[in-house]
Amino acid sequence: MSNGVDSLPVLSIGEWLDIYQASPSQLANIYTQFLSLARQDDNAWITLASRGQIDAQLAPLLRAVTEGGREPREFPLFGVPFAVKDNIDVAGFPTSVACPEFLYHPREDAAVVARLKAAGAIVVGKTNLDQFATGLVGTRSPYGAVTNTFDKRYVSGGSSSGSASVVARGLALFSLGTDTAGSGRVPAGFNNIVGLKPTRGWLSNRGLVPACQFLDCISVFALQVEDARRVADIAGGYDPDDPWSRQDPYCAPARLSERPRFAIPDKLTFCGDSQSEQAFNQALAQMSALGVTLEPVDFTPFRELAEQLYAGPWVAERTLAVRDLLEKNPLALDPTVRTIVKQGYRYSACDAWQAGYQRAQLSRQIHQALAGFDALLVPTSPTIRTLEEMAQEPVRYNAEFGTYTNFTNLADLCALALPSSFREDGLPAGITLIAPAWHDAALAHFGQRWQQALALPVGATGRAPATLPEAALPSTGHVRLAVVGAHLRGMPLNHQLTGRDAVFIEQTITAPDYRLYALANTTPPKPGLVRAPGGNAIEVELWDVPLARFGEFVAEVPAPLGIGSLQLADGRQVKGFICEPLGLEGATNISEWGGWRACLARDSHNGQ
Repeated sequence: MSNGVDSLPVLSIGEWLDIYQASPSQLANIYTQFLSLARQDDNAWITLASRGQIDAQLAPLLRAVTEGGREPREFPLFGVPFAVKDNIDVAGFPTSVACPEFLYHPREDAAVVARLKAAGAIVVGKTNLDQFATGLVGTRSPYGAVTNTFDKRYVSGGSSSGSASVVARGLALFSLGTDTAGSGRVPAGFNNIVGLKPTRGWLSNRGLVPACQFLDCISVFALQVEDARRVADIAGGYDPDDPWSRQDPYCAPARLSERPRFAIPDKLTFCGDSQSEQAFNQALAQMSALGVTLEPVDFTPFRELAEQLYAGPWVAERTLAVRDLLEKNPLALDPTVRTIVKQGYRYSACDAWQAGYQRAQLSRQIHQALAGFDALLVPTSPTIRTLEEMAQEPVRYNAEFGTYTNFTNLADLCALALPSSFREDGLPAGITLIAPAWHDAALAHFGQRWQQALALPVGATGRAPATLPEAALPSTGHVRLAVVGAHLRGMPLNHQLTGRDAVFIEQTITAPDYRLYALANTTPPKPGLVRAPGGNAIEVELWDVPLARFGEFVAEVPAPLGIGSLQLADGRQVKGFICEPLGLEGATNISEWGGWRACLARDSHNGQ
């Protein structure tokens, strides 16, 4: 059972945009409601936004619409409330990293926060965490332990404890966390929400207080996969001012295969927790029912690499991150955190290099083990612990939580934590899909399919998930393209898409103000699409074209055709084929048929 918390009336970004893009003036009212729900004494927050801080963000957004001539739909996160883990900078809010002695006031937003604000999102607060993001438990903070949203006797998971809590309770539509060893996944699993741990370097770390710079990732929490993916697509992107930022070198697939093949560990541990074991077995059965093939792999290199994160020289990177405070004011650190980071002094530079060689070797073994699989499927955590248990064994039980997470960043993998089921005691049990770097979009696509199939209540709200379109957004590293004629499936130029690894997404229609013409003297026969008053809705197909191949595709488009922006019937804007007015000379208006395929079928029936 959940804690019976109150939440905002809207729980998905899509629902929010439907309401507030159509009625921007209502934003002030919904934030009044938010401030009545959010409490200053809720220790999931370290700094809760004041009315003034919210209004300072809303005012320029509303001015852009009312005075600047901008349309609300130009802001893909128009007025959406989000929370930020308090190791990520937000201008106007202090950054504490759950250490009051470290607190400072940043002048600029972190790069990802700036991108989200530019898209129209509103920061509603900074959230609690395990101090210096050191822990998977959510209890190592002077601001208090953040409790589980389903049972206050249990931990929330960490280090992104507050970010997960406020999303699970519907107080923010999404939040930013971080994930170095599993902090963006464990609290998601413990609170029945989605945790997207992106490929390292996809989301800029500029403005993030580091825990381990080599491994740190800014992560995204949401109630539904589509929202997490939407946020990551907006927040992500190459940042030349972040030395750890990088770009997708090969445009990974947008989807998994139709019948995915998942690896599972050959030896699973649940630390004696029979309820967690039963929940994971149920997830395996549900995967099989969805047509997933499950095959065991040797988990030894995964386990050995996971153990390296805290049992070897890698901990020295955490020491380096807090060295000044550790040496000048050690009592400012949480006792458990202090014990952990002091271990870094035990290792030499030679030890660090040796650990690097071992990481490379084990990572190679892991990638070889996953070759031929779409993803690795694991429990998000083998077990969960009470606050009392965690106080007795803070290091041992923390290590248990990292069993299936610690190796991920070391091996350069991406991951998606998903709600799975509820245990007999009412606590949520989660699963995680893990794949090579840059397979984020493919994992998200399957994760959305999984979440729709299970239809579990979202977070701790007890409410049903919102109905979302299967593919409302283009996949990361791809351009969504609407095709209307010879590039449709089964048509003579479709190979120009499939030969570039483009992926068919859906069949849909344009807004009802387009006209379609059969162009004269074209080989093969082609239509031309123009936007004009009094037109029709025209059938189109949407394809995701790899960004790296899009330019060469466009170069093959002959005049009078070109690529421009199309509006779909549901309001989405995509790239698509358009026709120059001069190309309509001698053309036949075929708009009444609603699409090229229907027109060709008519001609075939008439013997033409």
